[in-house]
Amino acid sequence: MTTLPTWADVERAERLIGATLPPTPLIGDEGLMLKLESLQPTGSFKVRGALAGLDAIDPQLRAVTASAGNHGLGLTWAAQRLGRQATVVTATSASPIKIDALRTLGADLIQFGATYDDAERHAIGLAGPGSRYLSPYNDPSVIAGQATIGCELATQHPGPLTVVCAAGGGGLAAGLGLWAAQHPGVRVVGVESAVSRAVSSAVAAGRQVDVEVGDTIADGISGNIEPGSVTIGLVARYVDRIVAVSEEQLRAAIRHLALDRGVVAEGAGAVAVAAVLAGLVPDDRPVVAVVSGRNINPATLAAILQG
Repeated sequence: MTTLPTWADVERAERLIGATLPPTPLIGDEGLMLKLESLQPTGSFKVRGALAGLDAIDPQLRAVTASAGNHGLGLTWAAQRLGRQATVVTATSASPIKIDALRTLGADLIQFGATYDDAERHAIGLAGPGSRYLSPYNDPSVIAGQATIGCELATQHPGPLTVVCAAGGGGLAAGLGLWAAQHPGVRVVGVESAVSRAVSSAVAAGRQVDVEVGDTIADGISGNIEPGSVTIGLVARYVDRIVAVSEEQLRAAIRHLALDRGVVAEGAGAVAVAAVLAGLVPDDRPVVAVVSGRNINPATLAAILQG
């Protein structure tokens, strides 16, 4: 059973991450500010949760994880930084640019199964004596690591905010929601792909339910979630609402970020901006969209920019 993250977990993560990573920039005006997690060393916010999650387990244990790519990159980077061992399992269908990046970084990489769900089941089964499975989302320290985005926002823009973020497994939304609960006037809005709605379906049902998953350029938030994931209850309690964006809205957001803001974002990294541009987010207070990742295939980006 996974325990719930506490504020003490967030404070521990904040100390570690503050000593390891510089704060990411907050740019733009109060109509739409961008928190550029895409500028993290691995191209994604996932390095925060990977650092915090790895730091919390016995250093003698090998961490085993499943990933669509970005968490695996974060965990490999964190393991090298902390002197630990880690194994990453991805699906054979994972983004080629993320697989190439994992290999370049020197990851202990296993590719298994056609989908993220297949890779996750395999990774969980691999963990045994001498190792521990470290979920990309269903782990209290990983969630606490993602909450440190909010800790930075509290300094960069104190006061009321609407913070908009991707919602795949729910770790980022849960972490930001946990932080927002300590800051009156801050709300969190989670954003899913319209063809992969695992978190909102689980919140509506009060438990994990399997959902049909369609093809999406937001591969980082595509797939189902673990039965019993603590993110379900945390999102239900702390996140104001969950909305969904279409593939065309995602493409429009990627174009907007690249051409109007000078920011490269992958599909999952652009979902928050897509929701804001589509009018799905309340604008009664300053809005921050978390640009959560940049690891997009160059050919995909070129095709999107060409319209």
